[in-house]
Amino acid sequence: MQIIKAFQNKYIITLAGFIVFMLFIDHNDFFMQMDRRRQLNDLMSSKAYYEKQIEQTKKNLSELQNNPAALEKFAREKYLLKRDNEDIFVVPSTENQKKTGDKQ
Repeated sequence: MQIIKAFQNKYIITLAGFIVFMLFIDHNDFFMQMDRRRQLNDLMSSKAYYEKQIEQTKKNLSELQNNPAALEKFAREKYLLKRDNEDIFVVPSTENQKKTGDKQ
């Protein structure tokens, strides 16, 4: 009986309608806010990852600019560069052979 009297009050009905509207009907409802918070957390973790990668790249760039031996090592490993009087032999690793399925 007392619950029925509470719902006869226009303020309680208005408050209940407002809560239902905000939780389920509104464009920025509760579930949308939770999804946006999850997206924000994902973006923040991506930002941290990329900032770490930028710092690593800056460190590598500084090393390449200041250390000729590191520059030569990078050029030899990455681009297979060689001196005029050298020969380079590229030996595939066993992991590459497993990935190709021994197609040769």
